[in-house]
Amino acid sequence: MRFTPRFMAKTALLAALAAFLMTLEIPLPFAPSFYQIDLSEVPVLLGGFALGPLAALCIELLKNLLYLLFKGTITAGVGELANFLIGLSLVLPASLFYRKKKSRKGALWGLLCGTLAMTIAGVVINYFVLLPAYSFFMGIPLSALVDMGSAVNSSITSLGTLVIFATLPFNLLKGALSSLITLLLYKRLSPLLHR
Repeated sequence: MRFTPRFMAKTALLAALAAFLMTLEIPLPFAPSFYQIDLSEVPVLLGGFALGPLAALCIELLKNLLYLLFKGTITAGVGELANFLIGLSLVLPASLFYRKKKSRKGALWGLLCGTLAMTIAGVVINYFVLLPAYSFFMGIPLSALVDMGSAVNSSITSLGTLVIFATLPFNLLKGALSSLITLLLYKRLSPLLHR
C-alpha cells in the first residue's frame, strides 16, 4: 500500500469521523465511570477492510491524535493510549484476516478474532499497564479505582475482579457492537471506500 493522495485523504476522513464518534461516549451500568463505550472503531474497521491493515493503524493513530488535539485529555493521556492499543488489537487482526479472505465469511471470522483479541488484550494491558498508569498519573490509589467499581458492582473487590467484571465485558461489548455495525455497513459503503 502506497501513501498516495487518495489513500491519505480517505485515511484522514475516516480518522476524523472516528475522532468525532470517540466524543460520543455512553456510560455502562456495570462499570465505573472511566469506562464509557463509543463506536469509534467502526470507521477504523471500515478503513482496514477497504484499504488494508496499514490504513487501520494510521486511522487509529490519527483518531487518537485528533481527539487529543480537539478534545484534550482528562486521563493524562492514559485513556487515549488505552483506546489506541486496545483498538489496534481489534482492527489489526480483523483487517489482516479479511485481507487474506475477502468474503462475508472472512469478515465475520476476522471480526470474531479481533473481538477475542481485543477482549484478551484489554484484560492484560489494563491489569499490568493502564490501570496502574492511570492510578499513578492521576494521583489516585488503585484501591480507589476498585472502590469506584465496587460502587456499581459488588463483585468488584480487587484489581483482578475490576478487570474481570468491568474491563472484560466492556471490551467484549465494544468489540461485538463495532463488529456488528461494521458487518451491516461495509458492503453498502464498500463502493464509496474503494472509489
